[in-house]
Order: sequence, then structure tokens, then C-alpha cells
Amino acid sequence: MNIAIYGFMGVGKTKAGELLAAALGYKFIDMDDEIEKRTGKTIPKIFRDDGELRFRELERDLVMELSGKEGYVIGCGGGALTDLVNAEALRKSSILVYLTASVDEILERTGQESHRPLLKVDDPRKTVEDLIKKRRPVYERYAEIEVDTTGKTPEAVVEEIRRQLL
Repeated sequence: MNIAIYGFMGVGKTKAGELLAAALGYKFIDMDDEIEKRTGKTIPKIFRDDGELRFRELERDLVMELSGKEGYVIGCGGGALTDLVNAEALRKSSILVYLTASVDEILERTGQESHRPLLKVDDPRKTVEDLIKKRRPVYERYAEIEVDTTGKTPEAVVEEIRRQLL
């Protein structure tokens, strides 16, 4: 069995995933990082050069690969679970952990990050709100564990996940 952590950008998936994996003796894999490593391109460069469709194919291939393994905490990219094939494969092979945070918290956490092209817009708040509105129903449908990370340290988030896993 794996644990798949997903949610919106800036909710703490990577840090919580790393800490959770260490606490459980699992391996941690960040899907976006792994795709970048395998392709030798950044995610924005893949989108620009090859298109979103190609990125989604790479993402699906990785989900299928990881779904056949055990002992991983998987940090999913924000759009991974919006693909029904990915969502179902992860549901069968993983405990699904949905991390949330307030819009203010997301903006505060992501404000200084240059690798967030979705937020390089005139109104990042509206972008985040629209993305949450669009993705929340899918995210909630698959959540077996849900943790609001607003105002919490990564360690506190991991403790809350561990309590709900038991």
C-alpha cells in the first residue's frame, strides 16, 4: 500500500510527504520532480515545448508505474487526480490524503516562488480561488483523509495524518 498526498499548490504536500515517508519508513517521490528528472526538462518547459497533453501522458505513466509498487508516499501534482484514470489507479493502490489551506495561506506560501507560472498573473487570488472551485469536488470525492494545513507546521500536519491512518 502507498499513501498519495494531493491538493492545491502551497498546501505543503512535499514537506509533509517527506516527513511522513521518513516516519513510516516509506520512500518519498514527488511526481513533478520525478517527471523533470526523467525528461531532463522543467514542468513549465514540458508544457511550453511539448504541451499539456504530453505532460499528462507522462504523469499518467508515472501513476501507473507507482500504482504497481508498495511502500511509497507519493506527492501528486495538483492536476494528477483530475484525470479519472489516475484517480482510480491511486485509489486502488494508495490511501488518499487531501491537504487543504486557506486562500490567504496558499498565497502567502507561494508568493515568492518563481516556479509557479499559474500565479504569474494580475490577480493571483482569483486564480487560486477559481482553481480551488474547479478542483475541490474531485479532490473531496477521493479523499480518505483530509487535513487543513492552515497555520500548522509540517510536523503537526504529519501527526494529524498519522492519527487518521491508525
